[in-house]
Amino acid sequence: MAMVLMLSPCTQAKLSPDESKARPVGEVVVTIVYDNNPYDARLATAWGFSCLIKLSQKVILFDTGGDSSILLSNMAKLGINPQSIDVVVLSHIHGDHVGGLAKFLEQNNQVTAYMPASFPNQMKQEVKLKGAKVEEVHKAKELFEGVLTTGELNGGIKEQSLLVRTSKGLMIITGCAHPGVVNIVEIAKEIARDKVYLLMGGFHLLRTSPSQINYIAQSLHQLGVEKVAPCHCSGEEARRLFKDYFSENYIESGVGKQMAIQ
Repeated sequence: MAMVLMLSPCTQAKLSPDESKARPVGEVVVTIVYDNNPYDARLATAWGFSCLIKLSQKVILFDTGGDSSILLSNMAKLGINPQSIDVVVLSHIHGDHVGGLAKFLEQNNQVTAYMPASFPNQMKQEVKLKGAKVEEVHKAKELFEGVLTTGELNGGIKEQSLLVRTSKGLMIITGCAHPGVVNIVEIAKEIARDKVYLLMGGFHLLRTSPSQINYIAQSLHQLGVEKVAPCHCSGEEARRLFKDYFSENYIESGVGKQMAIQ
């Protein structure tokens, strides 16, 4: 059974009053471009995760999947031009989340890559040598207006999650949720001082018992999470149980799934 690590939100950096009261970003369109769960039959599935977050002021690629050819092929079939992307955010060092980065940078090196400070120096230098800018992330902070990072959270693997302020509340995007998906939500709420509208991404529940999954679903609901879209490493059992628990607020997701928040 996967352990849910108890992290104290107070260990994370709090934002200034101005940052914590920032305005929502406006319309947000999220497209999953790499996942091991099928959704759009045109697209290839493979173990890993990547999604595109389109905002009015920025286009963000969150993680890059494990295989660059699959990433770029899926993007092409979805009509996504790599050169339209402004920012890359990497959740953690595992290959199924960073494997597509090098070849992506050959298509577009005019990006800023936000990566955990714990990433190997060699990788940071390789990204810089390809022409991209590297921003190391340690503590929670606002990356730009309406978009924040939890900072590095420790769950055996140091990992950051992305927070986007929408008109309906926070959207939290997790790569694998190694620090524990409940803990991530608790910390995100403490950092951003906002309710959670949508929690999506990998929940890291593949080897978790049904009773523990149900407890996690209940905990997320008690924390005020309105909608969930588990994919990647969440596991079929967790997806089934979350669907039962959240009912119409469960979003079926996989590669090619698109979600828009006005």
